[in-house]
Amino acid sequence: EVRLVESGGGLVQPGGSLRLSCVASGFSFSSYTMKWLRQAPGKGLEWVSVITSDGGSTYYKDSVKGRFTISRDNAKNTLYLALNSLKTEDTAMYYCAKGGPAWFSGSTDLKGQGTQVTVSS
Repeated sequence: EVRLVESGGGLVQPGGSLRLSCVASGFSFSSYTMKWLRQAPGKGLEWVSVITSDGGSTYYKDSVKGRFTISRDNAKNTLYLALNSLKTEDTAMYYCAKGGPAWFSGSTDLKGQGTQVTVSS
């Protein structure tokens, strides 16, 4: 079965940190560009960060640049997103996803069930 399973979300105060993980199964993880998406309440799905198949190139939405770090471990079929200096506007459901044909968009042909990140004092 082709699956992506995220974990690591939670409630954190502004300025805090979290590390999200995503375990892939059922497909050749190391062959695909992967990305993190998020969806805030009442808003559409937006891309947050992209990493190429070998981890050699990474890309970030302007609003998270310098605060978030995407990485992957192809030996463990796992994608990560380190979230630092969190802001209330980072509150959203975060999804791990295949890069798809349009890397810098919310579209994808596979995403997980999501993990909730809530930033609040």
